[in-house]
Amino acid sequence: MIFFDPLRWLDRVWLAAVLLLTALLAALGRQRLDGYELIALGLAGAALALGGWHWRALQALALGTALLVFFSLQGVLPGSQGAVLAMAALLLLATVFYALAWLAPGAAPDGRVARTASRLAFGGVLLGVTATLLRGWDSHLIAPGRVYVPVSNLYEVLLVFAWATTLLHLALERRWPVRLLGVWPMAVVSAAVAFLLWTSAARGAQAVQPLVPALQSGWMALHVPANLIGYAAFALAAAVGLARLLPARWQQRLPPLAVMDEIIYRAIALGFAFFTTATILGALWAAEAWGGYWSWDPKETWALIVWLNYAAWLHAHLSRRVSARAAAAWALVGLLVTTFAFLGVNLFLSGLHSYGRL
Repeated sequence: MIFFDPLRWLDRVWLAAVLLLTALLAALGRQRLDGYELIALGLAGAALALGGWHWRALQALALGTALLVFFSLQGVLPGSQGAVLAMAALLLLATVFYALAWLAPGAAPDGRVARTASRLAFGGVLLGVTATLLRGWDSHLIAPGRVYVPVSNLYEVLLVFAWATTLLHLALERRWPVRLLGVWPMAVVSAAVAFLLWTSAARGAQAVQPLVPALQSGWMALHVPANLIGYAAFALAAAVGLARLLPARWQQRLPPLAVMDEIIYRAIALGFAFFTTATILGALWAAEAWGGYWSWDPKETWALIVWLNYAAWLHAHLSRRVSARAAAAWALVGLLVTTFAFLGVNLFLSGLHSYGRL
């Protein structure tokens, strides 16, 4: 199978436009971005260019996001918080439609309800990316001369996690007929959205604040996004693992077990690659900020536990030392461990990463 489709003239325009825009942003941002942030910008541009070629829905996503950001900056549309609330509404509604599609008798992956669920999810991703970009612009307004990637607190990382996990599931739908599986990944997304809304309502976490000194580093633009992609992939694997463990009578409209097993493996492999990269980048950042690559801070310790857990999972899977059902259950337990590393450490433990607390 060819990963990339043959180039159409529109794809050539897409590739040229994204690469030229990335170069233009890098040139204009040289005074506001440090070297690591420029690397992150280059990687994001390359990923968007190649991703849009492989999956043309990303071209529509990028164009739609650009239009929403433009009209928001012109005052025609609400700002970042309005986009967050709209994203939350669409993602929660998408979860309901995915559930209806799964429960409906005789449901098909290409049925009207299932297609509506996918469209709502795509709209949620569109608004989530828009909100993220607008928060980046808001950071420039409160600290002229600097722009940071908006992943500096739990509110922002929950925002990115929600749309990134949804986007991964939509990419999965493109590869396999798994729309009826969507209720499980979207249930995880809905939990993240609910927590996001709570942090806003109860803690006022939506306010854009100046970066604390520890986060005023370009390493954040590389380390945190890589971590979030890893978390999103692990969440997807666990959600499919939960579906894999359902009683047989509930799996009648789900993909074959072999397909779900393959999805779990690929999601964990993807997440492990990004999480490993994030851990290495975090060690380099720690060496620059604190003078040492590792300090057994609670966040670092739990990151190591997460890494060892998924390394053991991959070893057991590839050596065929664990059954498919046990591997699915392990993926579900892995998400619990990852959730504590992602949220629990920030909420309940103190250490060098305490600036991430609510």
